[in-house]
Amino acid sequence: MPRFGAHQSVSKGLHVAFERIARVGGDSLQIFTRNQRQWAPRELQADEIRDYRDAWARSGNMIVASHASYLINLAGTDSGLRRKSIDGFIGELRRCHALSIPYAVIHPGSHGGAGLEAGLERATEALDEVIERAESDTMVLIETTAGQGTSLGSRFEELAAIRTASRFPERIGVCFDTCHVFAAGYDIRTRERYNATMAEFDRIIGLKHLHFFHLNDSKKSCGSRVDRHEHIGDGCISLDGFGWLVNDGRFANHPMTLETPKGEDLREDIVNLRTLRGLIQS
Repeated sequence: MPRFGAHQSVSKGLHVAFERIARVGGDSLQIFTRNQRQWAPRELQADEIRDYRDAWARSGNMIVASHASYLINLAGTDSGLRRKSIDGFIGELRRCHALSIPYAVIHPGSHGGAGLEAGLERATEALDEVIERAESDTMVLIETTAGQGTSLGSRFEELAAIRTASRFPERIGVCFDTCHVFAAGYDIRTRERYNATMAEFDRIIGLKHLHFFHLNDSKKSCGSRVDRHEHIGDGCISLDGFGWLVNDGRFANHPMTLETPKGEDLREDIVNLRTLRGLIQS
């Protein structure tokens, strides 16, 4: 069975995310290591690192990924914002290294009207600088996107282009977001279309480079290019679409985390994880 989990808040401390994921019965976790809306977050403190590591050990050392700040745009044309983005992601990778977090998920960025090729080139150059300067063991996972506006990453070819052009391809993998892929136009609702999508991913990028999943249903239709997450089975992907994925033996041990809305009682996570586990065929 895949390692189902969810993104959890760290507002009361990094270590508290493990308490929250335990409450919903999750087997994997995604967090923000710092406030995702701040350019200059404070440094990790020794007691934070200790408490995180202790909680992680009690969890059985489950797989954890961080998600980089939404402010970061490695493909941007504004030199000041691009420099802040590079420095911000370096800080993220260094925090992940200190916490022994194996994966850092990041959106490839937006070209802002400069064009696809220019955007991919700028994103790759920035990512190479980040990896070189951060000196972190954490693998960067570029996330598939819905293709809204001028964002990069809605086509598998774009993610492959970044890996191929990078000086550090072995340090770069992919995070597959079901809502984003569906909204970008890859239909996974039937067995035939799901298999075709994964075959295309394998041909263009390689399934061995797919390390993490975001499981989100989509409020919008296939090809809408609109990123709106919905609870599992309540959106346009349908339970069938998730069924093909969670029963795909190639991903039997992959972490798959929810990024769906929830209240403080986490009831929605509990329901969504129960729904996903109910799709597993014995």
